[in-house]
Amino acid sequence: MTEARTFRCWSCQGSRLTPVLDLGNTPLANSLVPESALHHTDPVFPLELAWCADCSLVQITASVPPEDLFRDYLYFSSYSDTMLQHAESLVGRMIRERALGPGSLVVEVASNDGYLLKFYKRAGVQVLGVEPAVNVARVAVEEHGIPTITEFFGDAIAQTLRAEGKRASVMHANNVLAHVPDLNGFVRGFKTLLADDGVAIFEAPYVRDMVEGCEFDTIYHEHLCYYSLTALDRLFRRNGLVISHVERVPIHGGSLRIFATHGETPDETVTSMLAEERREGIDALPYYEAFARRVHRLRGVLTGVLRDLKAAGRTIAAYGASAKGSTLLNAFGIGRDVLDFVVDRSPHKQGLYTAGTHIPIRPPEALATERPDYALLLTWNFADEILAQQKDYLAAGGRFIVPVPQVRIL
Repeated sequence: MTEARTFRCWSCQGSRLTPVLDLGNTPLANSLVPESALHHTDPVFPLELAWCADCSLVQITASVPPEDLFRDYLYFSSYSDTMLQHAESLVGRMIRERALGPGSLVVEVASNDGYLLKFYKRAGVQVLGVEPAVNVARVAVEEHGIPTITEFFGDAIAQTLRAEGKRASVMHANNVLAHVPDLNGFVRGFKTLLADDGVAIFEAPYVRDMVEGCEFDTIYHEHLCYYSLTALDRLFRRNGLVISHVERVPIHGGSLRIFATHGETPDETVTSMLAEERREGIDALPYYEAFARRVHRLRGVLTGVLRDLKAAGRTIAAYGASAKGSTLLNAFGIGRDVLDFVVDRSPHKQGLYTAGTHIPIRPPEALATERPDYALLLTWNFADEILAQQKDYLAAGGRFIVPVPQVRIL
């Protein structure tokens, strides 16, 4: 392997990066296409995963301006029952553990449509969202009454809020740390805005779960970085915060939930996980090279199964016009010659077409009315929720194909 010398690590700015997995040139995963634009060729960008020898961070080397990715966004967290239950449970826990009340301020960065902060608001806690997607922030304000700043968070915004007298008892950043190009400025913003005795809670997909679950489809241009606790520990210490506690949670195929403070001593959860990562080689290159080999094998198996089903005259649709689905379809070369349509629960996606592959997106009810023989489950991370919602389709003889971590037919 040759080192990529024209790019510096998103975290430590080191230059010793080694490519480990090339998924080709793919479109932006959430750039769904209206019918009027189907005659245009979708812009594509390199999608290559690399490992940093200086800080162990796994990352992609292509940079797409955040303005192009997040100002008009089509992912609304409130359309997932799993996400709402996950958020409500965490909020209840924080209110109890931190004794939060009307005098407390909770800030969420990348607050989406207010899916989490609305639970604090109902409990009488002061809230503030920071969400750069104007269309999504509008829903938070108008439907949930969540005051929301429509900007990209960083130290400059944190300094402004602190100058206004705001200090946060609790800060949240769920599934956003992977998206941030200025990692150091982002983390410094939490240090600035967090109260002296406050806690910042971050959730980010765990690179170990990605590797062990062969979850290559979580790699897309919005996700610049794929974190081990080792890489996170180095990032936070560099910017004046300490990871004092860590938990593994199942959301998004397996994530880390870290609790960062101004100076608490890391507890046993942190020290033991750091030691385990060293033992398992998660901070070393061979771990990721083996992952790449597994992805290439999975492509052969999945495309072979789909090819055989089509040859036997079976009809196939897909469930979930998701970002991970876009990566899978484009990287594996699965298009309209295989899939008749995709269904998705979000009305914001229905009527559009998938990025790159231009497959029409319909409401979930289309599975029951059209009755394809099989549905490729692109949002496999919400499998239990979706299977429960699709009892009629299953009862009528429909079957789901789960592509990750290995191909299964349910």
